[in-house]
Amino acid sequence: QVQLVESGGGLVQPGGSLRLSCAASGFRFSTYGMRWYRQAPGKERELVAGIGNTGSITNYADSVKGRFTISRDNAKNTMYLQMNSLKPEGTAVYYCKAQRIVPRVVEYWGQGTQVIVSS
Repeated sequence: QVQLVESGGGLVQPGGSLRLSCAASGFRFSTYGMRWYRQAPGKERELVAGIGNTGSITNYADSVKGRFTISRDNAKNTMYLQMNSLKPEGTAVYYCKAQRIVPRVVEYWGQGTQVIVSS
């Protein structure tokens, strides 16, 4: 059974750091690109960062560039999001997504982990 399980969320003060993890199972992790999304209360889900299947290509939303780092360890079937200098605007549920375009489009979503940035 395909599973994506996020962990590492919690309460952190502004300026603090958290590291999120996404543990994958049930599919060939190394052939999928991975993405982190987040959804704040009352807002639409937005892309935070993405990473190619080998980890050589990464991209970030302008709002998190320089503060967040996406990475993956294919040997552990795990993706990470290191979040530094957190802002209150970072409060959201963070979701992990696996995606493959070829030979056909396949996408899997995790259940999300809550991040609250507050003093």
